[in-house]
Amino acid sequence: MRTAAKPWPAFRGDNAAGNGDGQGAITEWNVEDGKNVRWKTPIPGFTTASPIVWGSKVFAVTAISSKGDKTFRTGLYGDVAPVEDLSEHTWKIFCLDKANGKILWENVAHVGIPKVKRHTKSTQANSTPVTDGTRVVALFGSIGMLAAWDMNGKPLWKTDVGVLDSGWFFDPTYQWGHSSSPIIHNGKVIVQADVHKNSFIAAYDVKTGKQLWKTDREEISSWGTPTVFDGKQIVTNGPTVRAYDPETGKLLWKLGPNSEVTVATPVVGDGLIYITGGYPPVRPIYAVRSAASGDISLPKDKTSSDVVAWSNTSGTYIPTPIYYRGILYTCGNDGVLSAYDANTGERIFRARVGSGGSFSASPIAADGKLYFSNEDGDVFVVRAGRQYEQLAKNSMKEVIMSTPAISDGLIIVRTLGHVYGIGEGK
Repeated sequence: MRTAAKPWPAFRGDNAAGNGDGQGAITEWNVEDGKNVRWKTPIPGFTTASPIVWGSKVFAVTAISSKGDKTFRTGLYGDVAPVEDLSEHTWKIFCLDKANGKILWENVAHVGIPKVKRHTKSTQANSTPVTDGTRVVALFGSIGMLAAWDMNGKPLWKTDVGVLDSGWFFDPTYQWGHSSSPIIHNGKVIVQADVHKNSFIAAYDVKTGKQLWKTDREEISSWGTPTVFDGKQIVTNGPTVRAYDPETGKLLWKLGPNSEVTVATPVVGDGLIYITGGYPPVRPIYAVRSAASGDISLPKDKTSSDVVAWSNTSGTYIPTPIYYRGILYTCGNDGVLSAYDANTGERIFRARVGSGGSFSASPIAADGKLYFSNEDGDVFVVRAGRQYEQLAKNSMKEVIMSTPAISDGLIIVRTLGHVYGIGEGK
């Protein structure tokens, strides 16, 4: 049933849950003939950051190269060399009218030279902004800037968090770009900064940008966004999974082993938090209870404990998994979808989304449907449940790296070149 409009305030909505139930998300559209495409707005530059929504406004960030370099390579590959564009860039935030896609305001955050290079599947603006309905906050890691505006575009504050240089752990000259997105919790902006040297997690006052606490992390580069668990823990993915007290930054528990490179964000469902890693040699899924404390790593011959409800060795790499109606869905870079009973870890099915391809955007869900976007620009709609059934394939005709948003009858899709409003009627 259609419910009142809900915001989509951060990466993959509320606490990365990706749940758009009751918002009237449609199943089919066609960008060529305009069927169910409400609006299409070009955005200069490009980004892998996702759009967010609050009330009547959609927010999107971008980075614009003065050189005009949009070198980008999709597909399944393991090349590590970065793009050599260190020309002057302009970092911007845009506010769009949710009803028609019109740009209500745009603001320049910074003009200058990036301090780090980027991967061929990365940009100079990878982190999704976040809003509490009063302010919108954006993180631009390659210049070390955390900045806030009010909902009408008035600049509020800027904080220097230090240049966030993330990349291949084996060789720091291979710079890939930071992408962990900020979250807001209890008046604090939480930033996870796993970089080549001096990794940390920190909290900043959402009203002023003042640093409230900072905790050093013994981590190499990672790319996942932190997640609030049980209101009292901030859980971070990384080569070691760690949880922190959101008020003080104190380490609460840790769990390993995990992948050397982690990208997915932890997700919460039915009293558990799920963490995945898919980069070899260690590729786990962990389901952890909120009572965890201390080192909860499992003995080598165990797959569960009092606080680890279940685990396996079938983790996925880039897309964040999704918990939906009692099932945990994981999608691999190659489009292989696995569904697990979220309480027991029993695998329900395994199937391939569409005909495969390369997937970087994370799945979202709404009204009994799952939405999967591949890099080629195809959005597959799949029935949620214990059997795989594809309902539709919608081609955007552009590369998709960002995770869509759902709010108030619209699916907001960010391609490399545009933001689309997809909804019933034109």
